Amino acid sequence: MKDLSDAIVIGAGPCGSYTALNLARQGVSVKVFEEHKEIGIPSHCAGHLSIKGLKQLELHPLPQQIVENVFHGATFCSPKGNEFTVRLASPVTCSVNRILFDKHVAQKAQDAGADYNLSSRVESLVTKEGMVKGVMVKREQKKEYLAKIVVDAEGVSSRLLKEAGLPGPNRSKLVNAVEAEVENVKDTEADKVEVFLGKEYAPGFYAWLIPKKNGKAKVGLAARTGNLKELLQKLMLKHPIASKKLRAAKITQTAFHPVTLGGPTAKSYTNGFLTVGDAASQVKPTTGGGVIFGMTCARIAAQVADEALRKDDVSKEFLGTYQKRCEQILSFDVRVMLRMRRTLDALSDERIDSLIGLCKRLGLDSTLQNVEDIDFQGHTFLRTLRSPRILTALGYFFFAYLSANL
Repeated sequence: MKDLSDAIVIGAGPCGSYTALNLARQGVSVKVFEEHKEIGIPSHCAGHLSIKGLKQLELHPLPQQIVENVFHGATFCSPKGNEFTVRLASPVTCSVNRILFDKHVAQKAQDAGADYNLSSRVESLVTKEGMVKGVMVKREQKKEYLAKIVVDAEGVSSRLLKEAGLPGPNRSKLVNAVEAEVENVKDTEADKVEVFLGKEYAPGFYAWLIPKKNGKAKVGLAARTGNLKELLQKLMLKHPIASKKLRAAKITQTAFHPVTLGGPTAKSYTNGFLTVGDAASQVKPTTGGGVIFGMTCARIAAQVADEALRKDDVSKEFLGTYQKRCEQILSFDVRVMLRMRRTLDALSDERIDSLIGLCKRLGLDSTLQNVEDIDFQGHTFLRTLRSPRILTALGYFFFAYLSANL
């Protein structure tokens, strides 16, 4: 007898589990296949999340043991040591233990009725007459599992998209990241993160320091070029600001992973099949954060999948509703963030140094104190345009961009 479910979800990361949670809550029978033997391991992400985003996903407050720290602001540092600090009126972000966070979302899905299968690698899709009908899973042996709809949340590797005839993340827009857990960190301010800009230390992206407690922190960077281990050592030992805090720090754990910055893929659906999260490149082009964006789309995927199952119509014509709803929520913000990313990539370290100095001189910290939304940055950007100080900084930013591209 064939193993048949209403839905199959590939991958038990936050986006896969959140899809399963929302499906199970609607009474959909859903199986989740995760290739690793334990949920959340290996962990690849810094786990720096917006509190507003978690609230909108109905995941706030999180259990106390998951939250490592809460932040009121950030300091932006140039390669030469200029600093610009924004301290917000209330906590805006938190850092979470990603292993515990992933387990938490998965447990909520299981409590709602989702069936989890670990050490279960989906090797291929089962396709018949142009319709995705299920998956072929390798555990101790290969077995075919059928479903009315399949949701791919396998991550940036996106192995299965080609089988479904869908585009994967834009490989030319990938950066490679290293994330390190460190101890014996000195002189950090516990309630703010630090961002280090510039090509000298993180070409094509940026580096970060996220304080934890008891002298511990998460330190990392992403880059388009260069050796990540060497760049991390350079940051910790030679950066004029970071080195004062990290020169004596001890790295206890490192992880490496790619980050997609090209914006959502052009098509994330086909007959009997949806894709969510990093596989669909539902990631902020400015910061590389994909948890809130991806889970927002995962909830939409579950809604559309449930509607399709009720109508007994999992055709690509009906499932295209998923893409349209995601675009309604994300498209404006993504367009703005893509332009911001292109502009940042074009600036030299000297221009970045000057821009951070200008922001400090203009007193933009007070102008930005009431920012609440760091996920949907296009709309946040529009709201800040009311300030003459912001317009002055943008004028310099635009001039610097034009100069770099003439």
